Amino acid sequence: MALAGVRVIELAGLAPAPFCGMILSDFGARVIRVDRTKVAMTVDTQARGKQSVALNLKSPKGVAVLKRLCLQSDVVLEPYRKGVMEKMGLGPEDLIKENPRLIYARLTGYGQSGSYAKAAGHDINYLAMSGLLSMLGRSSEKPYAPLNLVADFAGGGLMCAFGIVLALLERSRSGQGQIIDASMVEGAAYVGSFMWKSRSIGLWNRPRGENLLDSGAPFYDTYRTSDGKYVAVGAIEPQFYQQLIQGLGLDDTDLPSQMSVTDWPQLRQTFTQVFATKTQAEWGQIFDGTDACVTPVLSQDEVLSHSHNQARGSFLKDSQGEISPRPAPVLSRSPAEPCGSRDPFIGEHTRPVLKEYGFDQAQIEQLLSAGIVECNEAKARL
Repeated sequence: MALAGVRVIELAGLAPAPFCGMILSDFGARVIRVDRTKVAMTVDTQARGKQSVALNLKSPKGVAVLKRLCLQSDVVLEPYRKGVMEKMGLGPEDLIKENPRLIYARLTGYGQSGSYAKAAGHDINYLAMSGLLSMLGRSSEKPYAPLNLVADFAGGGLMCAFGIVLALLERSRSGQGQIIDASMVEGAAYVGSFMWKSRSIGLWNRPRGENLLDSGAPFYDTYRTSDGKYVAVGAIEPQFYQQLIQGLGLDDTDLPSQMSVTDWPQLRQTFTQVFATKTQAEWGQIFDGTDACVTPVLSQDEVLSHSHNQARGSFLKDSQGEISPRPAPVLSRSPAEPCGSRDPFIGEHTRPVLKEYGFDQAQIEQLLSAGIVECNEAKARL
């Protein structure tokens, strides 16, 4: 795989950093998640292909073990607020001084500088600070956060993984590592670059929820079908719009002009009434094979069985029977090969990882007996 041979130390955290680590793992990196000791279960649901080492980071000896792991790895992925790693003597300057090839990725909400650098927050806060949240929501409604996708995952985990791959590429030329300051505010804003760069062409000159792509246009929206399901409509271009009108059985001469904004409420009402006359499957029979840009709104349970997704193998089932997306994009020569086994227990790989990083058997047993590390091998075998 593309990242084969790359060793990553991922310090356990919430959604964005685990997603970043899973991306790296899916594409071949060896990702070792460092968990805290005395933790019953992990909240990392994105641990596919990772290994787990449990360390007591409140102990200087535990910190020393972590330092040894970091210095012998290619990447450190750190999700803590500014200053936490420095207090342990594991800041990027300290580690890179001893391992100049180390890539140190710092994934935080607000970044490593600025007045909010040490502030707590979540996706909705970072999205608000990015400028994007103000644009999301229906007309005359308050701004609406679309799950925690934009800042946590797109602007956070994915952009951080991109930065790590860039740093690995640059290191192949210079031989030098570097520090990655991944801010979810800035990552979300960058993902939304189109929103800034398209303002000059009038795409966002109306209030929230009244523009072409933000649910304002009736031909770019979702509609309820007679069986209580939904279809998504994205018929923007005139030629696609004509196929939409034809499929709906409407006469274009009886309708207002597509781009007559003042008539959009009337047009939406017409579309709502017509879509409610047939089931989602019936509309699929009408629109599949056309360019009307009408697709079913599939649930998480339905995506696996859809013919298109089946043909591409777009979704996977792991050994536990859980469905998840196949890693993207698809590489022709070195594609991702995601691990299909269950996620690791906390501390499941403590012993073999420490051996790999040069700890002998006596040292490992001493660390275990002192509570510096935890090993859950017995539990893992059950």
